[in-house]
Amino acid sequence: MSILEKQVDNIEKGTKIREYLKVELGLSTRLIRSASLDKRIFVNGEVVKMNRVLNLGEVIKIDLAKDESQDIAPEKMDIDIVYEDEDILVVNKKPFMVVHPTKSYQSGTLANGVIYYFMESGQNCIVRLVSRLDMNTSGLIIIAKNQFSHGMLSKEMSENKVEKKYLALIHGIMKEKQGTIDLPIYKPEGIENGIRRVIDERGQRSITHYKVVEEYDESSLVECKLETGRTHQIRVHLSHLGHPIYGDTLYGYGDEEGDLIKRQALHAYGLDFKSPRSGEVLSLRANLPDDMNELIKKLK
Repeated sequence: MSILEKQVDNIEKGTKIREYLKVELGLSTRLIRSASLDKRIFVNGEVVKMNRVLNLGEVIKIDLAKDESQDIAPEKMDIDIVYEDEDILVVNKKPFMVVHPTKSYQSGTLANGVIYYFMESGQNCIVRLVSRLDMNTSGLIIIAKNQFSHGMLSKEMSENKVEKKYLALIHGIMKEKQGTIDLPIYKPEGIENGIRRVIDERGQRSITHYKVVEEYDESSLVECKLETGRTHQIRVHLSHLGHPIYGDTLYGYGDEEGDLIKRQALHAYGLDFKSPRSGEVLSLRANLPDDMNELIKKLK
């Protein structure tokens, strides 16, 4: 059972619990309403209504456990868990894996495996994705275990307070060894354009900070830190600079690199964010996958 607990240590006279939960704990109106209807909010051990006036020193407890179901079939699979606590699960997604079921991919997704893991470990949770990755991008993904952590971390994401770091293997040697790419990304209209994005003034402002980590004969390993999170942002930005990512058939050199790597050589290796419960900064890392390490050997 996951309990959120807080002792009232600073409060204005006449403050009601609904207001306190929103302002002091940052809880969403939706979560408060849901927990209140389910009688999962307690003060000094007793269920209370949301117009209850709080007093200094009282103890608030919110039971975050909630009976929920999700139309995702559980599937046993090897999941690389990098971090876990009562609120979140962070996994290192393998390449070639879809994150969540779609019409084209009903099974074999990360969500199928996570649901199975939750069931096997006796955790009554559904899959609440805080972050996502393309099918062919490997790396760290945050999954919230409850409505509280999902709301808090989604807000941090929308305000760009979650630091996301990637490693990419690119063509060529960059003239500037570190810098910032600040170029708008736009999705052209029309079915013929598919999912491809372009640099265009009509697009959304997109900012990528980059730093060269290693250089080889005619290629480089580059760290990219996202300030914004647009679709294909790193791939579009690097390709526009004339340094497409190896294996990127959409923004790079097509299928001719299939003998080097079978996907874009892009890995979400780092996440830095605050724990939704404690406020402690979590700094999580995932090593480069085998196919990118093999590519580095070939490039050397």
